[in-house]
Amino acid sequence: MLGRTLLAVTALTAALVIPSAAPDADAAALAAATLINESDGRTLSFPVGQEIKVRLQAVRRNGEMWTWSTPAVSATDVLDRTAGRTTPNGGAAADIRVAGPGRSYITAQRTCTSTRQGHQCGSASREWRVTVDAH
Repeated sequence: MLGRTLLAVTALTAALVIPSAAPDADAAALAAATLINESDGRTLSFPVGQEIKVRLQAVRRNGEMWTWSTPAVSATDVLDRTAGRTTPNGGAAADIRVAGPGRSYITAQRTCTSTRQGHQCGSASREWRVTVDAH
């Protein structure tokens, strides 16, 4: 009898504790996700309502300056870009909200400019792309 009582109390305690943890878990899941240069090529899954921040940094190396275009989305019914801009130093940023279920791509173009006289860029541009599966 004592064993069943303890089991019932334990089950009741677990039932009361688990639901109170769920809202915190939901809030953590919906915290803004940040995508950076190194996010290129990834496929990510986000729930509707998720906020996504894209923060791309310009790259300087070997006589080249790689700058970014403003990030864009391919399906506006899935991803809603609420803000987008390029920065004076060649970077780019966008704020995006997952608006509905489906698949969309976030893309930006990286363009090369020579910063050393006589140097030519190996390729003029390259696409940065992240696939978002929204649910």
